[in-house]
Amino acid sequence: KKLFFDTHALVCLLEENGFTTQQSEVIVSALVKIMNTNLDMIYKDMVTKVQQEIALQQVMSHIGGVKKDMIILEKSEFSALRSENEKIKLELQQIKKQVMDEITKVRADNKLNLNLEKSRVKELVSFASVQIVSFYCFVVQHAQQDRALTQTDRKIDTEVADLKTMLESHKLDNIKYLAGSIFTCLTVALGFYRLWI
Repeated sequence: KKLFFDTHALVCLLEENGFTTQQSEVIVSALVKIMNTNLDMIYKDMVTKVQQEIALQQVMSHIGGVKKDMIILEKSEFSALRSENEKIKLELQQIKKQVMDEITKVRADNKLNLNLEKSRVKELVSFASVQIVSFYCFVVQHAQQDRALTQTDRKIDTEVADLKTMLESHKLDNIKYLAGSIFTCLTVALGFYRLWI
Protein backbone atom coordinates (compact mmCIF):
# COMPACT_ATOMS: atom_id res chain seq x y z
CA LYS A 1 0.00 0.00 0.00
CA LYS A 2 3.04 2.30 -0.30
CA LEU A 3 4.21 4.03 -3.43
CA PHE A 4 7.91 3.64 -4.00
CA PHE A 5 9.97 5.88 -6.29
CA ASP A 6 13.58 7.17 -6.53
CA THR A 7 13.67 10.16 -4.18
CA HIS A 8 17.43 10.66 -4.73
CA ALA A 9 16.92 11.06 -8.47
CA LEU A 10 14.18 13.67 -7.79
CA VAL A 11 16.51 15.55 -5.39
CA CYS A 12 19.23 15.57 -8.05
CA LEU A 13 16.76 16.83 -10.66
CA LEU A 14 15.65 19.67 -8.39
CA GLU A 15 19.29 20.61 -7.65
CA GLU A 16 20.01 20.73 -11.37
CA ASN A 17 17.11 23.17 -11.79
CA GLY A 18 18.41 25.64 -9.22
CA PHE A 19 17.21 24.36 -5.84
CA THR A 20 19.61 23.79 -2.95
CA THR A 21 20.09 20.31 -1.49
CA GLN A 22 18.15 21.18 1.63
CA GLN A 23 15.25 22.71 -0.37
CA SER A 24 15.15 19.68 -2.66
CA GLU A 25 15.04 17.22 0.27
CA VAL A 26 12.23 19.22 1.96
CA ILE A 27 10.21 19.27 -1.27
CA VAL A 28 10.71 15.52 -1.82
CA SER A 29 9.76 14.65 1.78
CA ALA A 30 6.64 16.83 1.50
CA LEU A 31 5.72 15.06 -1.74
CA VAL A 32 6.22 11.64 -0.11
CA LYS A 33 4.00 12.61 2.82
CA ILE A 34 1.28 14.00 0.51
CA MET A 35 1.33 10.90 -1.66
CA ASN A 36 1.21 8.55 1.34
CA THR A 37 -1.70 10.51 2.82
CA ASN A 38 -3.56 10.37 -0.52
CA LEU A 39 -2.92 6.64 -0.83
CA ASP A 40 -4.20 6.06 2.71
CA MET A 41 -7.38 7.95 1.87
CA ILE A 42 -7.82 5.99 -1.38
CA TYR A 43 -7.23 2.67 0.37
CA LYS A 44 -9.74 3.56 3.07
CA ASP A 45 -12.45 3.76 0.38
CA MET A 46 -11.32 0.53 -1.28
CA VAL A 47 -12.29 -2.98 -0.19
CA THR A 48 -10.21 -6.09 -0.06
CA LYS A 49 -10.87 -9.14 -2.20
CA VAL A 50 -12.23 -10.99 0.84
CA GLN A 51 -14.62 -8.14 1.62
CA GLN A 52 -15.67 -8.07 -2.01
CA GLU A 53 -16.37 -11.81 -1.96
CA ILE A 54 -18.44 -11.44 1.25
CA ALA A 55 -20.42 -8.54 -0.28
CA LEU A 56 -20.97 -10.54 -3.48
CA GLN A 57 -22.22 -13.53 -1.45
CA GLN A 58 -24.61 -11.25 0.46
CA VAL A 59 -25.93 -9.74 -2.78
CA MET A 60 -26.36 -13.20 -4.31
CA SER A 61 -28.25 -14.41 -1.24
CA HIS A 62 -30.52 -11.31 -1.47
CA ILE A 63 -31.08 -12.02 -5.17
CA GLY A 64 -31.94 -15.64 -4.35
CA GLY A 65 -34.45 -14.46 -1.73
CA VAL A 66 -35.96 -12.02 -4.22
CA LYS A 67 -36.21 -14.81 -6.83
CA LYS A 68 -38.04 -17.01 -4.33
CA ASP A 69 -40.37 -14.12 -3.47
CA MET A 70 -40.94 -13.47 -7.18
CA ILE A 71 -41.80 -17.12 -7.78
CA ILE A 72 -44.24 -17.07 -4.87
CA LEU A 73 -45.73 -13.80 -6.10
CA GLU A 74 -45.94 -15.15 -9.63
CA LYS A 75 -47.84 -18.15 -8.42
CA SER A 76 -50.24 -16.21 -6.22
CA GLU A 77 -50.39 -12.52 -7.13
CA PHE A 78 -49.57 -12.81 -10.82
CA SER A 79 -52.24 -15.45 -11.33
CA ALA A 80 -54.73 -13.16 -9.59
CA LEU A 81 -53.55 -10.28 -11.76
CA ARG A 82 -53.87 -12.42 -14.88
CA SER A 83 -57.41 -13.39 -13.99
CA GLU A 84 -58.22 -9.72 -13.28
CA ASN A 85 -56.69 -8.78 -16.62
CA GLU A 86 -58.81 -11.38 -18.37
CA LYS A 87 -61.94 -10.05 -16.66
CA ILE A 88 -61.00 -6.50 -17.63
CA LYS A 89 -60.37 -7.62 -21.23
CA LEU A 90 -63.80 -9.26 -21.38
CA GLU A 91 -65.45 -6.15 -19.89
CA LEU A 92 -63.58 -3.94 -22.35
CA GLN A 93 -64.72 -6.10 -25.25
CA GLN A 94 -68.32 -5.90 -24.03
CA ILE A 95 -68.04 -2.13 -23.60
CA LYS A 96 -66.47 -1.86 -27.05
CA LYS A 97 -69.32 -3.86 -28.54
CA GLN A 98 -71.89 -1.68 -26.74
CA VAL A 99 -70.14 1.48 -27.93
CA MET A 100 -70.05 0.17 -31.51
CA ASP A 101 -73.78 -0.67 -31.28
CA GLU A 102 -74.52 2.80 -29.96
CA ILE A 103 -72.40 4.35 -32.71
CA THR A 104 -74.26 2.39 -35.39
CA LYS A 105 -77.60 3.41 -33.82
CA VAL A 106 -76.55 7.07 -33.73
CA ARG A 107 -75.33 6.87 -37.32
CA ALA A 108 -78.59 5.27 -38.43
CA ASP A 109 -80.61 7.91 -36.54
CA ASN A 110 -78.49 10.67 -38.04
CA LYS A 111 -78.92 9.23 -41.55
CA LEU A 112 -82.67 8.96 -41.01
CA ASN A 113 -82.84 12.52 -39.68
CA LEU A 114 -80.75 13.77 -42.57
CA ASN A 115 -82.95 11.98 -45.08
CA LEU A 116 -86.07 13.36 -43.42
CA GLU A 117 -84.60 16.85 -43.45
CA LYS A 118 -83.59 16.45 -47.09
CA SER A 119 -87.09 15.33 -48.05
CA ARG A 120 -88.63 18.16 -46.00
CA VAL A 121 -86.32 20.70 -47.65
CA LYS A 122 -87.16 19.26 -51.08
CA GLU A 123 -90.86 19.56 -50.28
CA LEU A 124 -90.34 23.12 -49.10
CA VAL A 125 -88.39 23.94 -52.23
CA SER A 126 -91.04 22.39 -54.48
CA PHE A 127 -93.79 24.17 -52.53
CA ALA A 128 -91.87 27.44 -52.75
CA SER A 129 -91.33 26.95 -56.49
CA VAL A 130 -95.08 26.24 -56.92
CA GLN A 131 -95.86 29.33 -54.87
CA ILE A 132 -93.42 31.37 -56.95
CA VAL A 133 -94.93 30.07 -60.18
CA SER A 134 -98.47 30.75 -58.96
CA PHE A 135 -97.42 34.20 -57.77
CA TYR A 136 -95.81 34.83 -61.14
CA CYS A 137 -99.00 33.67 -62.88
CA PHE A 138 -101.02 35.92 -60.57
CA VAL A 139 -98.75 38.85 -61.37
CA VAL A 140 -99.03 38.12 -65.10
CA GLN A 141 -102.84 37.82 -64.83
CA HIS A 142 -102.95 40.99 -62.78
CA ALA A 143 -100.85 42.76 -65.40
CA GLN A 144 -103.12 41.42 -68.16
CA GLN A 145 -106.19 42.52 -66.20
CA ASP A 146 -104.61 45.94 -65.68
CA ARG A 147 -103.97 46.17 -69.43
CA ALA A 148 -107.52 45.02 -70.18
CA LEU A 149 -108.90 47.52 -67.65
CA THR A 150 -106.77 50.26 -69.16
CA GLN A 151 -107.98 49.38 -72.66
CA THR A 152 -111.57 49.23 -71.39
CA ASP A 153 -111.13 52.62 -69.70
CA ARG A 154 -109.76 54.04 -72.93
CA LYS A 155 -112.66 52.56 -74.92
CA ILE A 156 -115.14 53.94 -72.38
CA ASP A 157 -113.43 57.34 -72.48
CA THR A 158 -113.52 57.22 -76.28
CA GLU A 159 -117.20 56.20 -76.32
CA VAL A 160 -118.05 58.91 -73.76
CA ALA A 161 -116.21 61.47 -75.84
CA ASP A 162 -118.02 60.26 -78.97
CA LEU A 163 -121.36 60.42 -77.11
CA LYS A 164 -120.55 63.92 -75.87
CA THR A 165 -119.69 64.94 -79.39
CA MET A 166 -122.88 63.35 -80.67
CA LEU A 167 -124.91 65.03 -77.93
CA GLU A 168 -123.35 68.36 -78.75
CA SER A 169 -124.14 67.85 -82.43
CA HIS A 170 -127.75 66.79 -81.59
CA LYS A 171 -128.05 69.79 -79.32
CA LEU A 172 -127.03 72.04 -82.16
CA ASP A 173 -129.39 70.23 -84.50
CA ASN A 174 -132.22 70.52 -81.96
CA ILE A 175 -131.44 74.17 -81.43
CA LYS A 176 -131.48 74.66 -85.22
CA TYR A 177 -134.77 72.77 -85.53
CA LEU A 178 -136.21 74.62 -82.57
CA ALA A 179 -135.06 77.94 -83.92
CA GLY A 180 -136.41 76.97 -87.36
CA SER A 181 -139.69 75.84 -85.80
CA ILE A 182 -139.98 79.04 -83.76
CA PHE A 183 -139.22 81.15 -86.82
CA THR A 184 -141.69 79.10 -88.85
CA CYS A 185 -144.35 79.49 -86.16
CA LEU A 186 -143.62 83.20 -85.93
CA THR A 187 -143.79 83.48 -89.68
CA VAL A 188 -147.09 81.60 -89.76
CA ALA A 189 -148.37 83.67 -86.84
CA LEU A 190 -147.31 86.88 -88.55
CA GLY A 191 -148.94 85.66 -91.77
CA PHE A 192 -152.20 84.97 -89.88
CA TYR A 193 -151.82 88.23 -88.11
CA ARG A 194 -151.55 90.05 -91.37
CA LEU A 195 -154.41 88.13 -92.79
CA TRP A 196 -156.55 89.04 -89.87
CA ILE A 197 -155.64 92.52 -89.86
